[in-house]
Amino acid sequence: MIRDIITTTRRRYPIAQIVLFPALVQGTEAAPDIVRQINRANSIGGFDTLIIGRGGGSIEDLWPFNEETVARAIFASQIPVISSVGHETDTTIADLVADVRAATPTAAGELAVPVLSDVLLEIGRDRVRLLNAFRHELSLLQERLTKLRQTYVFEQPERLYEGYSQKVDQLSRQLEQTMTHRVTLTQTQLTADHDRLMAATPATQVAQLTQTTHDLQARLNRGAQQTLLNHQQHLGQLAQSLDFLSPLKVMGRGYSYVTSDDKVLASTADLAVNETVTMHFKDGQATAEIKTIKTTDKD
Repeated sequence: MIRDIITTTRRRYPIAQIVLFPALVQGTEAAPDIVRQINRANSIGGFDTLIIGRGGGSIEDLWPFNEETVARAIFASQIPVISSVGHETDTTIADLVADVRAATPTAAGELAVPVLSDVLLEIGRDRVRLLNAFRHELSLLQERLTKLRQTYVFEQPERLYEGYSQKVDQLSRQLEQTMTHRVTLTQTQLTADHDRLMAATPATQVAQLTQTTHDLQARLNRGAQQTLLNHQQHLGQLAQSLDFLSPLKVMGRGYSYVTSDDKVLASTADLAVNETVTMHFKDGQATAEIKTIKTTDKD
């Protein structure tokens, strides 16, 4: 089988480099050895195609190529895999997982390499197409260069600057007009400022500022007094409200409250017969024992 692959490859593509990775293909150690050689080829790298094959035989002889580890190794291979296991009628899982299945070793060799004469012929055709494309592109560039040389930029270069010269003249006139207008406005503003300065003497400005200061001082005093009065009134209202809400004042009117273990009891449901509680009054405390409990009917 190996001889058929080598012969076919040498005949079709003599310049191809063939590297053999011998592996066991039968027995209990065959599957691990096949996986090891597949991984070895991938670790070395640089290969275009990987042919996995063996001669025909019974299903037991071909069983290593049905193992899951072999199928996963073929699937994970970064090198395209051609499977050539057994004869045409034999089919293994390796054949189904591989990129291509070859019916015979000769077919595997034919699938792995092209015919050198066909490759050389295709290279020649590509060379001719490349030369024709280059000549066509060169012709287009020459035509473009000829058209560019015939444009007015090269025939009459001075025309390239005519528009810019006109633009410069136009901008110069606009600049002159703008400067004249600005000078006129500045002179008018200066005359108006001079008139206002002459009308407002320093003595008048000092008097106006002094009066303004007195007015602001009076407003400040009035505002401070009013603010102080408002705060005093607000403080009195808060003190009165706080006094109304004082628990001591409420207890002064005859009210008291009951606690048990420092917890205020708000309902008869919190009491128990014979329980000792503390009664709080405005002027002290008293200890009491619950004898009876009577609940008011809420209905």
